[in-house]
Amino acid sequence: MRVKSRILAILVAVGVVAGSIATLSSPSMAAAPGTVVISQVYGGGGNSGAPFSNDYVELFNRTDAPVSLEGWSVQYTSAAGTGNFAANRTGLAGTLAPGQYHLVQLAAGTTPSGALPQPDSVGSINMSGSAGKVALVRSADGLACNGSSTPCADDQLALLADLVGYGGANFFEGTPAPALTNATGAFRKSGGCADADDNGADFETAAPAPRNSATTAAPCGGGEPTPTPTPTPTPTESCDTPPTHQISQVQGSGETSPVNGQNVRVEGVVTGSFQGAGGLGGFYVQAAAPDADPATSEGLFVFSSSPVETGDRVLVSGKAIEFNGLTEISPATVVNVCGTGTISPAKLRLPLKRDVTFERYEGMLVATGDLVASEIFNLARFGEITLSEGDRLWQPTDREGVDTEKDARRTILLDDGSGAQNPPTLPYQTKGSNTVRIGDEVKDLTGVLTFGFDVYRIQPTEPVVFRAENPRPARPEKVGGDIRVASLNTLNWFTTLGSRGATTAGERDRQLAKLVANITTLDPAVAGLMEVERNDDVALNALVDALNAKAGAGTYKAITHPNPGTDLIQTALIYQPARITPVGPARSSSDPIFNRPPLVQTFAKGRTSFTVLVNHFKSKGCTDVDGPATGDDADQGDGQSCYNAKRVKQAGAVLDLIDSLRLKNLLVLGDINAYGEEDPIHTFEDSGLTSLSKKYVKKDDRYSYVFDGLSGELDHVLADKGARKLVTDATIWHVNSDEGRFMDYNTEFNPPYLYAPDPFRSSDHDPLLVGLKL
Repeated sequence: MRVKSRILAILVAVGVVAGSIATLSSPSMAAAPGTVVISQVYGGGGNSGAPFSNDYVELFNRTDAPVSLEGWSVQYTSAAGTGNFAANRTGLAGTLAPGQYHLVQLAAGTTPSGALPQPDSVGSINMSGSAGKVALVRSADGLACNGSSTPCADDQLALLADLVGYGGANFFEGTPAPALTNATGAFRKSGGCADADDNGADFETAAPAPRNSATTAAPCGGGEPTPTPTPTPTPTESCDTPPTHQISQVQGSGETSPVNGQNVRVEGVVTGSFQGAGGLGGFYVQAAAPDADPATSEGLFVFSSSPVETGDRVLVSGKAIEFNGLTEISPATVVNVCGTGTISPAKLRLPLKRDVTFERYEGMLVATGDLVASEIFNLARFGEITLSEGDRLWQPTDREGVDTEKDARRTILLDDGSGAQNPPTLPYQTKGSNTVRIGDEVKDLTGVLTFGFDVYRIQPTEPVVFRAENPRPARPEKVGGDIRVASLNTLNWFTTLGSRGATTAGERDRQLAKLVANITTLDPAVAGLMEVERNDDVALNALVDALNAKAGAGTYKAITHPNPGTDLIQTALIYQPARITPVGPARSSSDPIFNRPPLVQTFAKGRTSFTVLVNHFKSKGCTDVDGPATGDDADQGDGQSCYNAKRVKQAGAVLDLIDSLRLKNLLVLGDINAYGEEDPIHTFEDSGLTSLSKKYVKKDDRYSYVFDGLSGELDHVLADKGARKLVTDATIWHVNSDEGRFMDYNTEFNPPYLYAPDPFRSSDHDPLLVGLKL
């Protein structure tokens, strides 16, 4: 379970996201008051005149509940350099009690002086004594950003628990904290309790005075959440001490507990314990007998390290709070195990009825019917799978009949009962496989329904096994004909390292092996390619050489683009000279609407010819090289996202090109960045072009891309009247979009055992294949 970052929440609320941060000369961000904060920063250790030999960072729990630091880290980067936080990080462990400090000892300077108090964590970060940026991160993974020259993306910002930019730092909360010296450190005011979302206002300088976990705790007397003064339960409570509230009274019939902030004592049976290293820090408890109100939940999460087991009957005392939308008891002051009990899971049938919400099941043990995997993007990172009843979730602009309201009622997230990130093995696998594909099914899922990161989710209490309802297709379906034409996105095939593609030579080799496996299995006579590095055909020719090394010398040749454009990537064409012959030169468009101009090439076999026009339209992202989308290119709220107007103009420019070149027997193909029922596709269809996937591919198989849990077709092949007479069949080979990103060529965080030099996850788009009879 993940908790939504307070920093990200505020950034989104005020309209500041990663793309806009890059436009600020000194990026500033606001954060709601944090749980654990950075309370001291000192970087002059071991310098001339320094009172201590080591740099240090001090942390402080400003809340009234224990906070686990397991899996967190302190990260640092220079005040205004180009290095990222990931280059300097120190892992953390342990739990901070309310008002407790945690001392992180860092690098020593060259001039020995005084020793720090006993540190709670030790690292080797070497900080500047005057200016720098320190981040407290809810992850052990390094952040590949620095907040300025390399902006932090939303998912990176979501991991920031606190940030302190001091001196001349260019990334900070509000304004920078004061500059430091060898004899001064930055102190968070009020003993660490101050948090006004402004480093300059929250910090002052003073002689370094590091505090550790042995220092007398100094609770803030408030913090987050703000307590309501109530009597403190007596520590002599026992199984004979009666409950003060039913669990349903704590939950209430709404989204917020009616006793929020009050001390309560409840009785119930433990339905799932998620304690220990990497867990959720507590357990779920449910009333043995429900009340008469179906709108109130009978379950609660209890934040506690007191050992319990599933089936224990417990009485729990503590404070009722709302923590990021989840009603819980935190912290539990007393947990009495008083026997055993049994809870039968409530039947959770999706889609929910219109007058029912997931809130009524929050914290309760539930059992579902058969569910389908619709998204596995975060399976390897967070152990999450988006599940849906019936079939996968579809993009509403890709086809008619998508009911988004019903989709919300038939969707739930499967979590893994862990707060760990990037585990060495996947928490879930499909039977007979080492991974899960979108479309695979799970039957009779049982677990606790809970809430986190703005999503209702199930923490399983029984083993979860998926069935291979969408098995891997070893080869594409046959399309007939004597010539095959393919369209495929190469997922930024770059020979230049550290740009959009591979970051190391090893990754580049892994990517190339997958692309070669993909293309040689498709075995097209002509293939239109997208996302190939624009570097004077170096990347394109490297791909051709690798293909020929596997398929035989001279099997493939490349077509040189006459106008590859201004983007870092370009469209490209390869072909098999033994099967097909180019006719005339390659052509393109000079229309400035394209920064990735189309590529046009005519081919012939015998007396019959056809023309391929390869495209890669403007993406749906809302930031461009010239800034954010504005005017007609801004998101119009119609589901087509940003730059739809530009994509429509690009479609019009392609039609103008077709007319000006008098192209016949034409296949318009590529990554159009528009789903099947969006304006650019309608523009093509209104001109007389026919979508071959709509004509030949079954509706349930007509998709090439999955985004945010929704499947649809961004990649298209459209034919004019003459080409339609040549087409024998068409298919989409689902080797990529149904596979997890953890299967691709990247080595960062991807479990090594999942990589194979095969076609699967060679890209994030599925290739299309068309058969022609010439």
